[in-house]
Amino acid sequence: MPAKILVVEDNWDFREILTSILNRVGYEVIEAAAACEGIAKAVSEVPNLIIMDLGLPGMDGIEATARLKRNPKTANIPVIAYTVWSDDFKGKAMEAGMAEFLPKTTPPEVLTEIIGRFL
Repeated sequence: MPAKILVVEDNWDFREILTSILNRVGYEVIEAAAACEGIAKAVSEVPNLIIMDLGLPGMDGIEATARLKRNPKTANIPVIAYTVWSDDFKGKAMEAGMAEFLPKTTPPEVLTEIIGRFL
């Protein structure tokens, strides 16, 4: 059974690109367009890994990750920040419980290699 990855990304283009890359590698992908939707899907689907944008409507990805890490059902799911936000936010992201902080310019082969480390 393929690993299940939740992609939480409000930008439709980025979400589609990520989904395409991950499907091509053989992962099952669940999508969410906002933090609250992502939290709900993480709790109901319990994915193997979450790729989280930081600039999301309603609640940023850092707060969403902090909430996921406080929930026993989702606390152990690795969360990778995938963002255009600067490295100035890396410390806050890691404090919230993110496992990795990647810019959206990360090449697909590097992204999939890093994902593989956590699965």
